Amino acid sequence: MRKESFVQPDPESWLAKFQFFIPIKVRYCETDLLGHVNNVSYFMYFEQGRIEYFENLGLTQDLFSDERVSVVADLECQYLAQIYLRDPLKLYIRVAKLGRSSIDVEYALVAHDELKAAGRGAIVLIDTKTGKSTPIPDSAREAIRSFEKME
Repeated sequence: MRKESFVQPDPESWLAKFQFFIPIKVRYCETDLLGHVNNVSYFMYFEQGRIEYFENLGLTQDLFSDERVSVVADLECQYLAQIYLRDPLKLYIRVAKLGRSSIDVEYALVAHDELKAAGRGAIVLIDTKTGKSTPIPDSAREAIRSFEKME
């Protein structure tokens, strides 16, 4: 049974929603013997992109401090086509949805103008003293809404 894709309504329309990207240089250690990028490397790329996205919006202190941290609640990747060592990669990152204490993030790995992999996941803001979820600060919420042009 195949899982329904979150890449909707089609890859081109979905990609058009992204405004932020970073280049990714595939390192030799991230590949297998056939020169393919190893499946676990995609998740490292997602993490790198997510952190750079939040840094770009100036949200490091809002989401990562002594009082609160962001933790990954779930993360998935749909592998659509092979990626190789020398492929020029771009990783697109966007916030798709804001909850009370959670942020749904989507990722698109593109090489040679082709969507090679799509990812999605949720991070949850946790109070470091209580270990419980805590609301996203209004300043972070507004920065994300403004950047993503959310209602």
